[in-house]
Amino acid sequence: MQWSGRRQSGNVDDQRGNSGGGGGFGGFGGFPGGLFSKGGIITIVIVLIIGWISGVNPLTLLQQMGGSDGAATSQQSAPAPSPENDQQAEFVRVVLADTEDVWHTLMPNYRDPTLALFTDGIQSACGQATSSTGPFYCSEDERVYIDLSFYDDLQNKLGAPGDFAQAYVIAHEVGHHVQHLLGITDKVHAMKDQLSEEEYNKLSVKLELQADFLAGVWAHHDNAMKNILDPGDIDEALNAASAIGDDRLQKKFRGTVTPDSFTHGTSAQRVYWFRKGFETGDTKQGDTFSDPSLK
Repeated sequence: MQWSGRRQSGNVDDQRGNSGGGGGFGGFGGFPGGLFSKGGIITIVIVLIIGWISGVNPLTLLQQMGGSDGAATSQQSAPAPSPENDQQAEFVRVVLADTEDVWHTLMPNYRDPTLALFTDGIQSACGQATSSTGPFYCSEDERVYIDLSFYDDLQNKLGAPGDFAQAYVIAHEVGHHVQHLLGITDKVHAMKDQLSEEEYNKLSVKLELQADFLAGVWAHHDNAMKNILDPGDIDEALNAASAIGDDRLQKKFRGTVTPDSFTHGTSAQRVYWFRKGFETGDTKQGDTFSDPSLK
């Protein structure tokens, strides 16, 4: 993929400098690290008593214990991102910028999502998440979340290397944002309490396959606008789509395949819908909810 030196999106919230145990997880931000261990709780009780007796704000005392500058540490520091991850972050910013350019062209009222980079864990409006959650989109805060270590797993554990495989991941999550803006996501989520788990899983599959289709639509238009594709790029995306099919993942990690539990679609389905989006570039051809093969 031709991406080096191109525009990078400003809608990226880089939280990789914060550990999952700090403020990102909605923990006890504002207190010095370690105060909530067994001994730390005893310390807090003592400080509260001293503050009550002396009339001094206990928070002031706790902050003074947190460091010589009198400021409490609200988040624990994580290791600085590696040069490789910094390059990946630059790549993600370029891909996100490309999705902005394409979807603003296709949707006059398009509203940009924010992409949050994190390490280990993060608190989203949809709940807490860890690296094992994988990339995801939260419609409650209109954010895409990704721990860049997922790209290592995509290549080394799932056998889907390549920069355009990585671009497909971002484009898929932005596809969920498009669905949210169109009101599709809310309609699907509203059905959860009205359907059995098996029936709702079928709706989830259709939602995910449509996001794959929209990722293909993005690739079609991005290449038409900017000539970004190198030979083999689409094969990388198709390989990634196949690698994360429910049937393939279940077979790989469970040893058995349970179709009733599918939530994202089979490898063949994911490849088909991404390819259809890329070949047509027509958003009107992505109605997975009416496709008779998915009933």
